[in-house]
Amino acid sequence: MINEECVITNVKLRGLSFLIPHFTLVIICLFILLSCSRPVNNFENIDESLNETSGLVTWSGAWPMAILQPGGYPIWFQLTENGPLHIGSIEEAADQNPLIPWPYALHIIYLTETDDSVVMAVNRDGFLKLEPHKNADNSRSSDIALFRFSGGDYWSEFTVGGFVLYEDNPAALLYRDDHFLNDAVISAYMLSRTWSFNMNSNILFPIDIPVLKLFPKDEGWVIDTLRQGADGYFYGRAEKKGQRELRMFRTRDLSLASGVTNISSDVFHASSPRETDFSRYPWLPILPEGFSYTGIAQIAGSFFVSWEEQTDYSIGAAGFMLIKP
Repeated sequence: MINEECVITNVKLRGLSFLIPHFTLVIICLFILLSCSRPVNNFENIDESLNETSGLVTWSGAWPMAILQPGGYPIWFQLTENGPLHIGSIEEAADQNPLIPWPYALHIIYLTETDDSVVMAVNRDGFLKLEPHKNADNSRSSDIALFRFSGGDYWSEFTVGGFVLYEDNPAALLYRDDHFLNDAVISAYMLSRTWSFNMNSNILFPIDIPVLKLFPKDEGWVIDTLRQGADGYFYGRAEKKGQRELRMFRTRDLSLASGVTNISSDVFHASSPRETDFSRYPWLPILPEGFSYTGIAQIAGSFFVSWEEQTDYSIGAAGFMLIKP
């Protein structure tokens, strides 16, 4: 359970119930409420349609869904279709979600530390970001702000197959996993392969990565993997549907539609990230049977740790935990 060392300060807009003690954030929340016709709750889906970017609403910046005060006890969150949900303990997540194949499951699929923050892609949902919260005088506090950038119903139709930093922008690659769905059914519906966000708003936007144009969608190419290896190269895998043509490639520069080298499957698989040795962190809470830690990152003296309920290639409940050991 959460004690005084470990507090969540919620941002709750609906009903004008504000629980943030910081006067500046109250003003920000009021501005958002008056600027947007849709009320938003901190743990409800911020379901901004990807087509609702006509400029009728101008955001002054991204707003956090929660301000976290980590301490010696873990703060647990479970991923839901409406965003991260705070739970009292990991035991509350057990037996809540049916185990389904990982391309359909909500889980943190990529996690990286950048600029004193932690950024990740959430499969079938969008992005999450944690960064140190700023005080009213713009100084950094020990609290951590949690931001959610949801892709709404659009993202729920796709699997996240890659995550890279392109021109300092986090970029996630989407694709349809044809082991379970027919890619051809919605190939025209894919607005963009790659999506990003920034701190100007909580709305996602498409981003073009030139090297991917070597594999045109209208020619049947589906790219299901894009990542950066420990050697600095970017690695990808593309398949031409209906022709059983598979290409694995790498490049030093994603901004150039040239300089791409075809590689063998052995070289491609060798570029996969190494599994984390969680035995190096003996202070991590013990998880229930069938649950595993999947990733870890450090932020402002605290640790962010993702977890999943796993059976073979299927995932049930998934989420993350924040703790200051």
